[in-house]
Amino acid sequence: MGARPVDETEPDEGSGDDAPAHGHATTVGTGALALGALGVVYGDIGTSPLYALRETFNGHNHEMLVDRTNVYGVCSLAFWSLVVIISIKYLAFVMRADNKGEGGILALTALIIRRRGSQVARAGLLVSLGVFGTSLLYGDGVITPAISVLSAVEGLEEVSASLADWVIPIALVILIVLFLAQSRGTGAMGRVFGPIMVVWFVTLAVLGLGKIVGAPEIVQSVNPVHLVRYFTHESLKAFLSLGSIFLVVTGGEALYADMGHFGRRPITIGWYGMVLPALLLNYWGQGAFLLQNPEVVDKRFFFLMAPEALKLPLVVLATMATVIASQALISGVFSLTAQAVQLDYLPRIAIRHTSHKHSGQIYVPMVNWVLMVACLGLVVGFRSSENLAAAYGIAVTMTMAITTLIFFRVLTDRWNWSQARAFGVCVPLFVIELGFLGANLVKIPKGGWFALAVGVIMMVQMQTWRRGRQLVADRIHRGERPIAEVLDQTADAARVPGMAVFMFKDLGKAPPALVNNLRHNKVLHRTTLIVAVETDDAPRVDPEERAEVTRVEPGVYQVLLTFGFMEDPDVPAALSALHVRGIEFDPDDVTYFIGHESIIAGKAPGMHPALEHLFVLLNRGADSASRFFNLPAERVFEVGSQVEI
Repeated sequence: MGARPVDETEPDEGSGDDAPAHGHATTVGTGALALGALGVVYGDIGTSPLYALRETFNGHNHEMLVDRTNVYGVCSLAFWSLVVIISIKYLAFVMRADNKGEGGILALTALIIRRRGSQVARAGLLVSLGVFGTSLLYGDGVITPAISVLSAVEGLEEVSASLADWVIPIALVILIVLFLAQSRGTGAMGRVFGPIMVVWFVTLAVLGLGKIVGAPEIVQSVNPVHLVRYFTHESLKAFLSLGSIFLVVTGGEALYADMGHFGRRPITIGWYGMVLPALLLNYWGQGAFLLQNPEVVDKRFFFLMAPEALKLPLVVLATMATVIASQALISGVFSLTAQAVQLDYLPRIAIRHTSHKHSGQIYVPMVNWVLMVACLGLVVGFRSSENLAAAYGIAVTMTMAITTLIFFRVLTDRWNWSQARAFGVCVPLFVIELGFLGANLVKIPKGGWFALAVGVIMMVQMQTWRRGRQLVADRIHRGERPIAEVLDQTADAARVPGMAVFMFKDLGKAPPALVNNLRHNKVLHRTTLIVAVETDDAPRVDPEERAEVTRVEPGVYQVLLTFGFMEDPDVPAALSALHVRGIEFDPDDVTYFIGHESIIAGKAPGMHPALEHLFVLLNRGADSASRFFNLPAERVFEVGSQVEI
């Protein structure tokens, strides 16, 4: 039985074309997956009509006059943004760059990482950018629930002015209930997400179509000539408005990040079959409605498009849709955290699986409570979706631009495209995203600093943890001795019944716990396994290829277990699946030995003193290795040591 080697082959263009990584497509119809994708993937982008066009005309630095040139220009921007960013960039190109079926910027970054030093050095800058892009998504995960729920509940003000004082309390209650429900898992809620979002997208289409009928000429805005007129009409305001019109594509990164749950084909079917038509009809309808009623531009005119009797039901439906959008982002942050922990960019933390059938459904308590406090703080601090919109967008824009840069490297290194061909795809996309980013930079003083601050804080933590772990490993390696040498010197050690499993990642070397056991007790278990666990660049590893076993001497074996970065490293389960002569795994007759390093900040070179103290703090808060590897607590023996960095 051999471990699955690191994939050094170049994937075909269009890999990950159909089925998700877990093989759902074989048991569930594509239509059902497309329905599920509506409820998870498209929640964020599907609720953008609540605030995107309103913010475009009422931005803090670019109040736009409601005239034919501006309305047609904004509608044209919305159309071409959806087509270029979502249809072309993500669906046609980036989503083909899957990592064994999984997507997202961290999975994309893993594609350009190589095990060989020179290649890692060449990819170092892009890997750092990928980590920063990942960090920025945490800021998005905080802001999205706050702005989405608040923008929906604010519709109550259009139902009755007397309800205005209830907006903040209701939004806070909804967010609290949402985060409290996370521990129960998303499975039960997920079954109703799809149908609710179908109703939502149909409602978007009907609302828009009702206004387009009265002014069908608004559809002419697809002509890019209206973009030229828009940007030459009031150039500075038009450029600044890009920061708000970008809100129509926020959530685009979720298409790629959630690809592993549904597959590219169901997501594509959902986009072209329902989401894109509904969004375009609604944005065109809002444009037609504004031209006919320019006086409502400073109101929440999305809700004014509905008949008076249907405003309250529309607010309720919008609130349900924004809760679903928030759920998708929260689940995404949970998955992102699990990936970062597996790739050793974050300390081990408690991660609970909420489904026996779907490994991707997880709950991360610490992240959940931090998100809840941050979201509630944003609602109380900013108090309106207009103010929150100033903080929203810049993190997503940066992440999308970073995705394009990393995708260029995938095109040239993994798909073997020529640089000229790769430039032809990536440069136009990158220029467009730089335009969006430049317009969003003016948001920094008005709230955009929050998303950037979250991104920088997470970036520092992730890089500090990664570097600190490398330094600790270097310090430990200095005192290591080859396993064969240690066993030769203690050949007369007594053999005792049972199996000992020493968790130690440096195969070929003797674990300190084993050395101490031989030195002080002069004994060796009848069956001794030295087990190393490594995380692969792929999201999942074939169980048949998970383990590589090497016999050191009679009764002593080295075992390399390889898990994908989306998998839960269950060591006992992996060892029980071994079929190797001489190894009879009895879970009731095993003792697990693990090392526990106490890290102290010292004067050893390698890291800034402030970062050393941060690493020590992160290490103290890390979850235990026994829980991380799913070891039975009653059979674990910890051996402590002190390491100075």
